[in-house]
Amino acid sequence: MTDNVFRTDVRAFLAESLTPEIKRAGELMTSVFADFDATMDWHKILHAKGWVAPDWPQEHGGTGWTLSQRYIFQEECKLANAPALFAMGLQMLGPMLIRYGTAEQKNYYLPRMLSGEDVWCQGYSEPGAGSDLASLMTAAVRDGDDYIINGSKIWTSYAQHSNKIFCLVRTSKEGKPQAGISFILVDMDAKGLSVEPIVGLDGTVEQCQVYFDDVRVPAANLVGAENQGWDVAKSLLEFERGGHNFTIDHKKQMAKIDRQASTQLSADGGLWKDNPVFEAKLADVAVDALALEFTELRVKGAFVAGGNAGALSSLIKVMGTEIGQRFNELSVEMMAEHAFVKQLDALLPGFEGEAIGPSCGLTTMAEYINNRAATIYGGSAEIQRDIIAKRVLHL
Repeated sequence: MTDNVFRTDVRAFLAESLTPEIKRAGELMTSVFADFDATMDWHKILHAKGWVAPDWPQEHGGTGWTLSQRYIFQEECKLANAPALFAMGLQMLGPMLIRYGTAEQKNYYLPRMLSGEDVWCQGYSEPGAGSDLASLMTAAVRDGDDYIINGSKIWTSYAQHSNKIFCLVRTSKEGKPQAGISFILVDMDAKGLSVEPIVGLDGTVEQCQVYFDDVRVPAANLVGAENQGWDVAKSLLEFERGGHNFTIDHKKQMAKIDRQASTQLSADGGLWKDNPVFEAKLADVAVDALALEFTELRVKGAFVAGGNAGALSSLIKVMGTEIGQRFNELSVEMMAEHAFVKQLDALLPGFEGEAIGPSCGLTTMAEYINNRAATIYGGSAEIQRDIIAKRVLHL
């Protein structure tokens, strides 16, 4: 099948399968998450089609698509306003388990990720350990066939909707800090585990703090060897930082900016699309987005060849998030006072009232606020630049 025929098939599937409610949830995305219920509905539709995990090996439930077909699928989904699926399981933990998990772990967890029965969150950051994960203090002490976990994780995305969490825990204080860390899988309904939501600046809850108070977890839930979790975690972070197609997000942002520039007036009374200063700024960001797209495709090619993203994942993370923030700033500039109206109800897929201001600016400020954190979560831009300096430039 040629790529053009494949793209036509994908568009036909999206036109048939995206309900108005699911599509509106995608249109109203203001961060990497869409409405939970609508996202899970879309997950089930893709699972029934066999298209829920295109990047996985075919023997584990993947599609068997080529690199270009997977890219086309993600691009068409984004431009059709399909909600983004939750990435913690499908994009990060799943590929990592395929590489490091036992046969029992793969047989049990992978099908549940594909079906949506399990929704995963990530327990990495702590109140005293953010980008410097090696300083984490949440401890897991072996007790017979179990580990007993005590400590806390923070900035845990969508923990309030998750039934599973994968965690980095300290199992030894000997040697280098990285040498005493293990990777373990935990049920969110385990006795002693509690979740405290954190309300963001936009008024919504996406992040949580998770507390572990003598939480007992089977030792069989350990992924990899005890005290070797740092290697597992580095592999997973490469999937997180290098596995995301930032430039597909950028294309959706540019489409939204085009709609705003074609309808909104600048201070001189003309449309923004006719403002030469604004058009020059937009072109500058668009060129950087195009350059990043080719780098992302190089990383995808490395995965196909059996390699990994390596330090390129850090470069993609830095450039992808910073370019996205620049697009957000242009959108705020165009929408002006209309961007500052707080109307959370209008961002719900089932909203039937009348929104304030132009519909093309409804998500502008929430997107801007949420995306300010993009250069912090998943590894701050400063840490990523240090990685690039050491591993690419050998400084």
